[in-house]
Amino acid sequence: MQVQTFIAALRSDLEAIAAVGDDATAEAGSRLVRALEASAHLRLLDVLGQVALEVSGQLAGGHVEVRVSGTDAELVYVAEEDAGAPVSDDLSARITLRLPEGLKAGIEAAAAREGVSVNAWIVRVLTRMLSGPTPPRPPRVGSRLTGFGRS
Repeated sequence: MQVQTFIAALRSDLEAIAAVGDDATAEAGSRLVRALEASAHLRLLDVLGQVALEVSGQLAGGHVEVRVSGTDAELVYVAEEDAGAPVSDDLSARITLRLPEGLKAGIEAAAAREGVSVNAWIVRVLTRMLSGPTPPRPPRVGSRLTGFGRS
């Protein structure tokens, strides 16, 4: 879906409304439209995210994701690995997470290497991080850190 098409239509509508007034009103409307374009783009992505969550809540065997590439967005159906298994209360929470594109690509690559979905990979990594032992903090000496690195 080309979000920019909707932004352009919104821009055209607002400029047409502002043109009803005098030249100063039209100029002010044009400046306002330019200022609102980025915000309108983010709000449209927020709406798509909410749509994806609502539709996903009604699907038994998968979920809908919003995938953004540049200024374009795409709604994608993703089948769950355990589509036949009932959803447990432990796995019913949902969050919307915005990531830098590079981090997202790294997560997708890691999940693909392990042969699991991005969601399953993130849940596995977060579970490991929260359930593993907390590494000891190195002691502070003045303004320098001392200690050792571990791999």
